[in-house]
Amino acid sequence: MNKISKAVISRLPRYYRYLDELRTQKIERVSSKELSEMMNVTASQIRQDLNNFGGFGQQGYGYNVQYLYDEIGKLLGLDTPHKMVIVGAGNLGQAIANYGNFKNRGFQITALFDKNPNLIGTKTSDAEIMDIECLYDYVKENQVEIVALTLPKEPAREIAEKLVACGIKAFWNFAHTDLKISGDIIVENVHLSESLMKLTYRISEKRNHNEE
Repeated sequence: MNKISKAVISRLPRYYRYLDELRTQKIERVSSKELSEMMNVTASQIRQDLNNFGGFGQQGYGYNVQYLYDEIGKLLGLDTPHKMVIVGAGNLGQAIANYGNFKNRGFQITALFDKNPNLIGTKTSDAEIMDIECLYDYVKENQVEIVALTLPKEPAREIAEKLVACGIKAFWNFAHTDLKISGDIIVENVHLSESLMKLTYRISEKRNHNEE
């Protein structure tokens, strides 16, 4: 298989989400044209994206919704469970832990870690908040695959480096910094404020256009 572009990979979760909606509606087949109208992506783009993985459709028939949903789920690695912990049990960390859809997708949030004594020992919907001093031993002993970082940028860098030494290979980073870690470490940097600023840019752009 050829190397898949980041743009194609970024669209896979959207396909998965829309196909899930179609499954919920008991729709068995969908054409690229119908999918394009739902997603605001051209039908040719959809066909090109899916052809990177071998197609999945038949001309004149379209796509079997359940089959395509399952296959994209496999591509996204959702056919196997992923153990995850959250470092930083403030409002954002707890909100992530309490979001039930992650569990439905196979992400097992097994623990949260924080240094705040008022939080240690309390629980979210499925996991306990533990003392951050226990973090490194915990990830070694419990085969944790993903660490979500929801804490300030300075401790995030230091903690991430220590976690790499413990064998962690993947970070979901909400800290206000782009983690740059050497080696084959996978990092998904998520900047909520940047997403919001894109929205305010579009608001400003629309306002300026209307005033012209």
